[in-house]
Amino acid sequence: MEITIKNKKFDLNFGVQFVRELDQIAGMELNLQGQVQKFGMGMVKSIPALQGYDTAVLSDILYCACWDNKNRPSRRDMDAFIDDPKTDLEEIFDGVKKSMSEANAVKLAAKNLRA
Repeated sequence: MEITIKNKKFDLNFGVQFVRELDQIAGMELNLQGQVQKFGMGMVKSIPALQGYDTAVLSDILYCACWDNKNRPSRRDMDAFIDDPKTDLEEIFDGVKKSMSEANAVKLAAKNLRA
């Protein structure tokens, strides 16, 4: 899947690095007595929210899926893309969900976490 932001095309990659990126943004963290433990869980939190058409989560997912683009758009660019009335959000949500259900690194999580 690809998206166009500011007249530039960006490929979305839903591989293992996408999962790592999403864990950084949406993962769980626990602080016990000054020790921070990271638990990942970005997919577990994000997929149900994506199914619920949460645009903030969509922005995070798009940002993370652009990890391998040379000039990755900023998070602010992603938000502006989603806020743009010309952006067909239903099409973007559907495309992201379809792409995630086909990507080897995330398809099992996407299948098991469907609402």
